[in-house]
Amino acid sequence: MTRNLLIRGMIAGLLAGLLAFGFARVFGEPQVDSAIAFEEKMSQAAGEAAEPEIVSRDTQAGIGLFTGVVVYSAALGGLFSLVFAFVHGRISSLSPRATAGLLALAGFVAIVLVPAIKYPMNPPAVGNPDTIGARTELFFVMLVVSLGALAAAVGLAKRLRVQHGTWNAALIAGAAYVVFIALVQYLLPAINEVPEQFSPTVLWNFRVASLGIHLIIWTTLGLLFGGLAERVLAENRPRYRLQTAR
Repeated sequence: MTRNLLIRGMIAGLLAGLLAFGFARVFGEPQVDSAIAFEEKMSQAAGEAAEPEIVSRDTQAGIGLFTGVVVYSAALGGLFSLVFAFVHGRISSLSPRATAGLLALAGFVAIVLVPAIKYPMNPPAVGNPDTIGARTELFFVMLVVSLGALAAAVGLAKRLRVQHGTWNAALIAGAAYVVFIALVQYLLPAINEVPEQFSPTVLWNFRVASLGIHLIIWTTLGLLFGGLAERVLAENRPRYRLQTAR
C-alpha cells in the first residue's frame, strides 16, 4: 500500500509542479527580468564588464524553470506521501482527505512560511555574493528549527489531548509553537542586503510570487493527494479485513 501511495504522491506532485510552473512563468519571471535589468544597469554604472551568459535567459525561464519546478514538486509529492503513510491513523482518526489537508497546511507553514518570514526569498541583484554561505546556513537553521518545533508541538498536543480535549490541546500546542518560533527568529541575526535603489515593488511582487508557487504546490498536494489516498485506502480495506478473518 505504501508503494501505491508513493506513486500517487509523485503523480500529485507532478500535476502540482505543472500548475506552479504556469504561475511562476506568468507572475514570477517578469520580476526576475526586472531584477536582472537592474543588476546590469548597476554594473554598467560601476564600469564593470558584463558577465558571460552561460545559459540563455530564454532557457532559464523556459525548460530550466519547468524542469526545476516539476522535479522538485514530484519529489516533494513522494516525500509527502511517505509522511502521510506514517502519520495517518497514528496521530489522529481524521479521514485521509483531512489528514492530507492538515499535513499540507503544516508543511507549508513549517517549511515555507516560517523560514520566509525571517529570511524571505530574494531576486537577482539582491544580496551580497560574499555572504551567500552564511545566509544559506541561517536559512537552513531556521528550517530545521521550524520542523523540530512542529514535531514537538504535535507531540505536546497528543499528550494534552486526554486531559484537555483535542481542540484545546491543539490550541495550546499551536500557541507554544508560535511563541517558540518568535523567540528563535528574534535571536537569529537579521539580513538586509537590498540595494537602496532597488524597486520595492519588484521585491514585493517577487516574494509574493515565490510564496504563491509554494502555496500552489502544497495546496494541490493536500487536495489532490487526499482524494487519491482515500481511494487507495478504500481499495485495500477489504483485503485487510479478509486477511484478518482468515
